[in-house]
Amino acid sequence: MKARPPCRLAALGVVNALGADAETVWRRLLSGEPSQLSWNDALVPGRRLLVGAVSDPLPEVPATFARYACRNNQMALAALAQIEAPVREALARVGASRVGVVMGTSTSGVSDAEDSFRHQRDHGGLDPSFDYAQLEFGGLAAFVGELLGVTGPAWTLSTACSSGARALASARSLLAMGLCDAVVAGAADTLCGLTTNGFAALQAICEGVTNPCSRNRAGLTLGEGAAAFLLLPEAGGIQLTGVGESSEAHHMSAPDPTGGGAEAAMRGALRDAGLAPEDIAYLNLHGTGTPLNDTMECQAVARVFGSALPVSSTKPLVGHTLGAAGALEAAFCWLALARSEDGVLELPPHCWDGERDPEIPALRLVGKGESVRPGGPLRVMTNSFGFGGNNCTLVLERST
Repeated sequence: MKARPPCRLAALGVVNALGADAETVWRRLLSGEPSQLSWNDALVPGRRLLVGAVSDPLPEVPATFARYACRNNQMALAALAQIEAPVREALARVGASRVGVVMGTSTSGVSDAEDSFRHQRDHGGLDPSFDYAQLEFGGLAAFVGELLGVTGPAWTLSTACSSGARALASARSLLAMGLCDAVVAGAADTLCGLTTNGFAALQAICEGVTNPCSRNRAGLTLGEGAAAFLLLPEAGGIQLTGVGESSEAHHMSAPDPTGGGAEAAMRGALRDAGLAPEDIAYLNLHGTGTPLNDTMECQAVARVFGSALPVSSTKPLVGHTLGAAGALEAAFCWLALARSEDGVLELPPHCWDGERDPEIPALRLVGKGESVRPGGPLRVMTNSFGFGGNNCTLVLERST
């Protein structure tokens, strides 16, 4: 079998409820405290929800790109600003036509469209600042591409909660096929009434902080955020070595209860990376805290890895960021690898009430301050599972 070309995740920009820069996000992630979540009374009529809202000021979209000026694109802009220097360097080195853009989202500019529709109701016309490009799924990648001045392939993926992970997978393919010499990839999603009311109608939102893997879990906590990576066909650093994707199509909004699709994605990622289950040092769970997801995911993880692998869900700390979740959780894995020293990997803790569900396999849930020393290359995995059975698992690696 021919070796796959290298795919280096060379730079990262990230913003979510924990903070608007990588250092702040990493420090608060390790603390394992959901203290950055906030209450919101406006998303669902008559209901107060705890959400992972971004409280840091977001940069304004430049006037030249006013048609793209929405909160979702501001979120992406905040992440992109953190990797501007390496992206500009790559552009200068390989040329605009050899740089691609692949982004993921499930909301695009829905929150701004909602504001505009309220303006129409109250004033008889849409807000003059609203442009349909803000609402288009493709608007996110178009905005990023135009902002950076790249002319290579550019598109947005929207496969529900696996969108961000699939964007990274697609970016790797562009490099492997030789269609690009650099790709900017990631995802952004924004809190909005449409999505929140949809999950509320499904009775999938809990009253406080999501409680994954607990016998008391009662639903998810929603959040927002963005992550942006620069991917290069270079060896060294942190590599995207494995991708596993499956489409089980079990149900529009419920996963296969056996975890078959999740298992296929994890095994596919291991096979793609040329690894055995024991080669993985940590797994970031999809871990939404809903009864169905946690049951099927824990079953699938237990079949693939047994009960010894350290695992955690980071959604109690930032909320479920939907289309951005796969990219953000890959970012958490990237931060863990980037900040490892002497072969020691500090792990994001699993925030929950500690009451195990006897109906699901007992996995090794990471406690605060826990770390591992694998004794070889540091390899981690992250799961993303979306509505309709859109599953994607990624493997990241850093050599010691």
